[in-house]
Parts: sequence; C-alpha cells; structure tokens
Amino acid sequence: MLRFIRQNRVLSLAFGLALLASAVFLFRFTAGVIYWADPRHVDQPVAGWMTPRYVARSWSVPPEVVDTALGLAPGGRGGGRPTLERIAQEQGRDVHELSAEVYEAIEAYRDRPDG
Repeated sequence: MLRFIRQNRVLSLAFGLALLASAVFLFRFTAGVIYWADPRHVDQPVAGWMTPRYVARSWSVPPEVVDTALGLAPGGRGGGRPTLERIAQEQGRDVHELSAEVYEAIEAYRDRPDG
C-alpha cells in the first residue's frame, strides 16, 4: 500500500482531499440533522438575531414566504446572511414590526390548503 502511495503521490493526495471533503460534508449534514431534529428549534419565536433562512427552516415554510414578508427579493439577500435586526435597521423599521409581518405571512402560508 505504501509503495502505491509513493508511486502515485498526486493521485493519493487527490484521494485524501476527496476523503477530507467528504468527511466535512458528512459532519455538516449530521450536525444539521441533529440540530433541526431537536423540538426546541421548531417554530422558534422570531428574534432579531435570526436570518430569514433560519426563520424559514424553523417554521417549515419556503424561504420566499419569509423574504416576501421582509420586503426582500426572493433569494436576493446580498451581503451574506443578514439578520432580521440588520434588515430592520436598513429599512428604518422596528424588529417587532418586522417579526409581526413574518408571523402573519407564516400563518397565511400555513392556512392555505396546500401549505
């Protein structure tokens, strides 16, 4: 085995990097599954530290529902992962007002027959 590795260093390095990348993705996937399986993270009260994506995942609604409620273009958040607090500041609004609109949008989505 060591002879093969020495004779094929580039191939062995590429294989090692592929294994490392697989391990990282497996860890992230497993951590996500464990985190979102915890009932404490389901339907969590909306807070200023949350991102729109986090709210959508916690409340099991499509991200577009939260984006629309926040006045954002669907999928076009720009600037990384903005928190609700930062979005409220940029829009010159109160976080509680923004949260109330998010709750209304979630409720409307869930009340739909197909939601």
